[in-house]
Amino acid sequence: MQLPVHDYLDAVGIPYTTGSFPSTTAKGAAEVAKALGYQPRQMVKTLIFEVDTGEKVLVMVGGDQNAISGHLKKAIGSRNIKLASPQIVQETTGYAIGSIPPFHWLPPQFRTFMDAALVHEDILGVGTGVWGQEIFMTPTHLVQASHAIVVNLTDAAWPVLPA
Repeated sequence: MQLPVHDYLDAVGIPYTTGSFPSTTAKGAAEVAKALGYQPRQMVKTLIFEVDTGEKVLVMVGGDQNAISGHLKKAIGSRNIKLASPQIVQETTGYAIGSIPPFHWLPPQFRTFMDAALVHEDILGVGTGVWGQEIFMTPTHLVQASHAIVVNLTDAAWPVLPA
């Protein structure tokens, strides 16, 4: 199955592999990881947040992680952020929550943040926009494809931005 995410990665020359899991798999990164034989951290959650300025940002964290609110606010540069509603996510990305790809649909100047913990994984899985289909790539290639800013969003013992 050739999807827009595959066309994008092929066009920019970023290597990836694909995988599939039963469409009856329960929603959630942990369930997808289990179905594909990976650790939950390796299945990336792609979240859309709204900023009080009207900006929307994409945030990627491991499937077994949640962003620390203060870290996320500092990275984004606003104290007034909220998780986007399913309707706003659909309007912004063109995709329903559950399999949002972190690249190819992003308009210019759209900011994307990736948790620094993900760079330590050998391989990461991201949604393709179609439930049951996954793309796998190295963290370096995910940063390249998504134009992500790598920041610490999940470790309270470390600062958000490198010194």
